[in-house]
Amino acid sequence: MRALRFDRFGDLQVLGLAEVPDPAAGDGEAVIEVKAASVSRSDLVNIAGGFEETTLPRIPGRDFAGVVVDGPPDWVGVEVWGTGGDVGFTRDGSHAQMINIPAAALARKPERLGFDEASTVGVNFITAWLGAVEAAELGKDEAIAVFGVSGGVGGAVAQVAHTLGAWVIGVDRVRPAEGTPAAAIIREFVTLGGSPQEAASEIKRVTAGKGADVVYDAVGGVTTPTALASLAHRGRLVVISSVGPPTVEIDLVELYRNETRVYGCNSTRYDLVESGARLQRLAPFFDSGDFRPQSIAGRYSLEDSVDAYRAVENRVRGKVVICP
Repeated sequence: MRALRFDRFGDLQVLGLAEVPDPAAGDGEAVIEVKAASVSRSDLVNIAGGFEETTLPRIPGRDFAGVVVDGPPDWVGVEVWGTGGDVGFTRDGSHAQMINIPAAALARKPERLGFDEASTVGVNFITAWLGAVEAAELGKDEAIAVFGVSGGVGGAVAQVAHTLGAWVIGVDRVRPAEGTPAAAIIREFVTLGGSPQEAASEIKRVTAGKGADVVYDAVGGVTTPTALASLAHRGRLVVISSVGPPTVEIDLVELYRNETRVYGCNSTRYDLVESGARLQRLAPFFDSGDFRPQSIAGRYSLEDSVDAYRAVENRVRGKVVICP
């Protein structure tokens, strides 16, 4: 089969198309014919050497959707989707014509989504779910401030929070574009910019002085002072990334007096099987229309897959999909 591959870390020049042996399903495994696979920022970080666990040579790519062509007989021919923190890092990924995965990771694709749409969901919504639901335990009628709401993860968090019955404060440099899922969900929008206290004061104002019960910071680093200052008493801060310097100063007296709780969430710690179980929980929300995937900015063939990576590197708005 044809696959995108890299055997050393570096810039996009390390990526190349190669002919590799077709995967075969061993005991407890399945082979998926990949119909679509999206490119995430973490795929770029991976080829640059940003994940110490990655072994080489490697086929990159975390998210995918396709059809089972080998494995458990009752699964052959079934349309599936998947993602995992091991895919493209310690086992070959989805930017290829086929991918081998554990049979225990098989998850049926929502019927409402096409292959290309389904391939854009994994990283964004798994990360959103881990932070908002499993870590922060966001509840009905709570206020959540979503930093980076115009991005893929932020938009997913807004949808998860809205479905849980929370009310969403969107925080970003620009409003979510009209027609995007987050645009219709956020009750208040706060612009990021100026001093950290300005945005925090606005969040306090729209929450009647209380502050947000949860701040989901999908930016991190440069936004951490604002995020901490925006929290209500016993508020929960979720951190998934860091932009700029990886260290920040925290007033520990203020932290403990406010009884603030801080959660770090890392979707790469959840393998195909663990992620597949969460996709099964998410699927009904997509079939009902409660959740919608991020818009697709471009579709690329496997032959043009380096251009797909370049589009993500250039921060194109929306998801980039490779259709092998």
